[in-house]
Amino acid sequence: NLEQRLFRAPIILSTQTQYQQLVVTKWHDDVRLFIDGHLQFSSIDEARYHETLIHPAMAAVARHTAILIIGGGDGLAARELLKYPDVGSITLVDLDPGMTSLFAGQPLLTALNDHAYAAPRLHVVNADGYQYLQRSSSRYDLIVADLPDPRTEALQKLYTREFYGLVRDHLAPGGAFVTQATSPFYTAKAFWCIVATARSVWPSATPFHVDVPSFGDWGFVLAGQAPLQLADLHITAPTRFLTDAQVPGLFTFGKDVVQQQAGVEVNTLLRPVLPGYYQEGWDQFQS
Repeated sequence: NLEQRLFRAPIILSTQTQYQQLVVTKWHDDVRLFIDGHLQFSSIDEARYHETLIHPAMAAVARHTAILIIGGGDGLAARELLKYPDVGSITLVDLDPGMTSLFAGQPLLTALNDHAYAAPRLHVVNADGYQYLQRSSSRYDLIVADLPDPRTEALQKLYTREFYGLVRDHLAPGGAFVTQATSPFYTAKAFWCIVATARSVWPSATPFHVDVPSFGDWGFVLAGQAPLQLADLHITAPTRFLTDAQVPGLFTFGKDVVQQQAGVEVNTLLRPVLPGYYQEGWDQFQS
């Protein structure tokens, strides 16, 4: 059918939720999730992304009592956090109950997230992440933003100075925030815009990146009140990919990437420059 022709591998599941279209494909051992036609992960290499998102941030904070995930409805970031026995509770806030129920109940997908949704320490809230923080008075040792790219108005508000201000106000003393930040290579100005926006809120906001073959070079930002001490970042949880020896390299960038931060503006609700930077980045590779 027409839908199948859009995807290279056989579709094993397709559903239209209240918010988005979810398609899961499988080819041999490679299980992929697409949201509204955009690849979200491949099971072949998703560990590179999720381990890099979670473990340096966990190493940067002293306490793991309470953790918040905004997005992350596939449960893969939660899987990484649940590897730490000292994690008290994880609150996962994802807008789409169709997404969270799928990854809590579909056997192929629960195998990928190691049955994270069955863990008593994980609490799911189906709500808008921005509104959740506006209403909540809770504080967290680590807040993780595992979100789709800022390609729409609704998504880009979760990458604004105003949203990061809300995040800051919900961090416990010594707490940190980590977010995915698009590709430093394909969408360099969008990446540096997210870095600049985090730096407009926190005294310390450090960019880092990793190669994910399904996506290419992928970026993140780790932010908090205190400067990051790279020498202190030790990976203490079991991993498929990440080692202590790799960690310092995550925080180094080539000259061609670094020089593209010049003149990049901060993203705000009143001046949402990020979607334009993002689209401009992809356009130069699609013409």
